[in-house]
Amino acid sequence: MGGEFDDCDDEEGREENRRMFAHPGGKSALRAAGKGNPRNLPCPTCKKPDRLTPKDRALGYQCDECADRDEAGGP
Repeated sequence: MGGEFDDCDDEEGREENRRMFAHPGGKSALRAAGKGNPRNLPCPTCKKPDRLTPKDRALGYQCDECADRDEAGGP
């Protein structure tokens, strides 16, 4: 199939994949911020600054607050 989780055959691969997320083990899909992927972009939905990383934007994500609201069926 191919994808970013293909290397999950062993514990080391699973741990590496968990570290790619901002909140490993949590419900957020946002990627971890770091030197090469700073959290410096606004959310496309609420426009609040510093909510997304370039990787988040490339994946078409919005901030956790907006995602949680949308998943709960809020306005």
